[in-house]
Amino acid sequence: MAVIDLLVLVALTVFSSSLQARGNSEGDALSALRRSLTDPDTVLQSWDPNLVNPCTWFHVTCNAENRVTRVDLGNSNLSGHLVPELGKLEHLQYLELYKNNIQGSIPAELGNLKRLISLDLYSNNFSGTIPPSLGKLKSLVFLRLNDNKLNGPIPRALSSVSTLKVVDVSNNNLCGTIPITGSFEHIPLSNFENNPRLEGPELQGLASYDTNCA
Repeated sequence: MAVIDLLVLVALTVFSSSLQARGNSEGDALSALRRSLTDPDTVLQSWDPNLVNPCTWFHVTCNAENRVTRVDLGNSNLSGHLVPELGKLEHLQYLELYKNNIQGSIPAELGNLKRLISLDLYSNNFSGTIPPSLGKLKSLVFLRLNDNKLNGPIPRALSSVSTLKVVDVSNNNLCGTIPITGSFEHIPLSNFENNPRLEGPELQGLASYDTNCA
């Protein structure tokens, strides 16, 4: 009986350690985000890195297995920049950071979020290009990047994301042509407007998609 009790204790310890390590990994990623942001309204005050996992933090939602599935920080008066560690939130489905003052580039590591359904970064001050790695998000439905300072072409990898229903990149400084194939076939042209260097829709085979980007 003592041997059985010992085996049970060891199994529980290993399981508990696994949960803690997993929770800490996600907590570490979100703590890195917190450190990179300025938070004058203290909306991140509950984000305590000493807790086993971030599931009790405000603006964070977890599933039944204590994996982070949502981060809801829209319209929170945040500034600063995003961090590549966000790519470690492998169960994340919703990343809502719209209507803040976040600047800098969109991390390519967001392309690791294979379960992501909604990426809402609109109405910020993001600059740089749209990462082609977002084309790996095969569950993505909503991609709203409008009202930023993004430049460069629209990655053609996004046209192969068959789940994509809403794309809005209006009011940026994108260049090249507007994709018309795949997931872009039914996106209204108004969702691309106010990009002075963006032409389109593209004429297949007649012009390079990155024309006007030099």
